[in-house]
Amino acid sequence: MSTTSLEKISAWLQEYARVIGEHEAELTDLDREIGDGDHGSNMVRGMRAVAGLDLAAFGDAASYLKKTGMTLVSTVGGAAGPLYGTLFLRMAGQLGSGDALDTAAFAGALKAGVEGVTQRGKSAVGDKTMVDALVPAVECLEEQASRGAELAAALPEAAKAADAGREATAALVARRGRASYLGERSVGHIDPGAASAALLIESAARTLV
Repeated sequence: MSTTSLEKISAWLQEYARVIGEHEAELTDLDREIGDGDHGSNMVRGMRAVAGLDLAAFGDAASYLKKTGMTLVSTVGGAAGPLYGTLFLRMAGQLGSGDALDTAAFAGALKAGVEGVTQRGKSAVGDKTMVDALVPAVECLEEQASRGAELAAALPEAAKAADAGREATAALVARRGRASYLGERSVGHIDPGAASAALLIESAARTLV
């Protein structure tokens, strides 16, 4: 990736760190309803560590994303660390050393990341997890790429798709994670992982332009 792409990816994750901080209480409340109640604090801790990475130490966006993934695995507690870590590690592997960060390239990287998440978490759309927000975003980006849309125009649409996926988790019965122990009692609550994942796509829409 070019230096410009590295700077854009860094700006994306810096923004995500800021947004996660703003939404810490909300994520904690969502997780308290159907989980351990620590998703907000865990994500804040991990993204603060990512925000503290020295950009000068990386030659491209792929190496930066790889370090991001490793940092999240080592600093975020619970299931979120391995899942978000896998997301960024797989994205790093897909991006390679291309020069352009366009809609097709970002869609391909995000798809690889989400596939890693589904494999790691053994989850699918409808299981009431972060996948319910991420898969619609990927599908939207792929559609936008097929039509030749610029990334700056495609990402806001992907963010809308992720937001809709997040909201849809309220009607689902959790099938993965601690929330699955609640069975039908998990209905009526938005999944905290889907909420933080939607914020990730929203942050991309504001920065990868």
